[in-house]
Amino acid sequence: MNIVGAGLAGALLAVRLSRRGFTVRLFERRPDPRTSAAERGRSINLALASRGIRALESAGVMDRIHPMLIPMRGRMIHEPGAPPTLQPYGQRADEVIYSVERAQLNRVLIEEAARHPGVKLRFGQACVGIQPERDVLRFRDAQGGEYELGLTPTIATDGAGSVIRNALAASGHLKVREEWLDHDYKELTFPPAQGRHALDPHALHVWPRVGFMLIALPNTDASFTATLFLARSGPLSFASLASPEAVAQFFRSEFPDAVPLLPNLTREFAAHPAGQLGTVHAAPWRVGGQVLLLGDAAHAIVPFHGQGMNAAFEDCALLDSLLDGHCDWETLFEAFERSRRADAEAIARMAVENYAEMRAAVLDPGFVRRRALALELERQFPDRFIPRYAMVMFHPEISYGEALRRGAIQEQILLELDGETDRATSARNRPAAGIGPGGASSDLARAAALINSRLPAL
Repeated sequence: MNIVGAGLAGALLAVRLSRRGFTVRLFERRPDPRTSAAERGRSINLALASRGIRALESAGVMDRIHPMLIPMRGRMIHEPGAPPTLQPYGQRADEVIYSVERAQLNRVLIEEAARHPGVKLRFGQACVGIQPERDVLRFRDAQGGEYELGLTPTIATDGAGSVIRNALAASGHLKVREEWLDHDYKELTFPPAQGRHALDPHALHVWPRVGFMLIALPNTDASFTATLFLARSGPLSFASLASPEAVAQFFRSEFPDAVPLLPNLTREFAAHPAGQLGTVHAAPWRVGGQVLLLGDAAHAIVPFHGQGMNAAFEDCALLDSLLDGHCDWETLFEAFERSRRADAEAIARMAVENYAEMRAAVLDPGFVRRRALALELERQFPDRFIPRYAMVMFHPEISYGEALRRGAIQEQILLELDGETDRATSARNRPAAGIGPGGASSDLARAAALINSRLPAL
């Protein structure tokens, strides 16, 4: 069994398959992260949520990861000229997501894989070709020598820029469509302030500016990883920030409270490359029983729902669970794609939608009002109404596809209760539909009627 790509998904999958008794050869083009410095400047900090946690727990590795996690209970919104305000992710103590550094997490998973005798780690090995007709994988080692290995079975976990996916597309075995955003990202750093976090470490900090945004996630060394998301070109874009003076002026104008936290702003801005953001649509994800694409190699998404890693970990758990019911690789790979494709498409759509929410909707009083209403409806009808964000982040038993479907129904209910779809009524401007402690019983009855008629019990 070959796994190509020893990133987060590849390392976790190697652990799971080794526990099943398989001998796994895990190939990675980069040096061993246990003995080399992590790449900087192109890696968005990660948010670990319930789906990823469940996959890590079932693989027996979560105990080693706990010390690396920082809980974030909500979005801390930084509006111009106003104090920061927290928009909680949920309403229960356990409804948090966790900031984790990619390099630390990858290193722990590599270390865990190395503990299993069935996992053979091979670093500095770049996959340079695949020929299903000859059942061959081709690699180039760190010295530049090339060699071939048997292909069947191979699982490609080599990321959004997957060499294997691109080679299969070039040879006509699958089709790929990449939807690139016209916005890029650049990573910056808020260093510790006198040995402590410069901001509240238990929140994801967001500076929404409608057309762009800055975010910051806490790290265990008391720093924050900040990421600017901005148009690639245009009057206000990465292209327009061509000098240190332009960068400094932009941040002073748009993020004045963040400037004191960025002592190395212009140096980092110049040194760190801008990364692209996009969604990968590939079909199929497999070639017979020879090769399967998994994680970002199959369905890379934009980072705005914090689910890329979580979805990849969920892929690993699903493939592992399907092993019990299939006796050959071809039917296993087919069952995996059949089970997972709709969910992958759903989270890709929700991730794009969440960018508009994070950079703009959080500033809209109507959005904030309906968000409060959604939390109240969850309290009143917990077996039927769960906000879409909560379904995705805190309820791994609800599939991405089901979260998208129910979320659309719930959004319509919220609009109706908020009066936005019935502009002829005086109810249009009342806050949160009057539901809740002290709220109108007629509003609660209306909500119950809408929810019971449109949302089946979970």
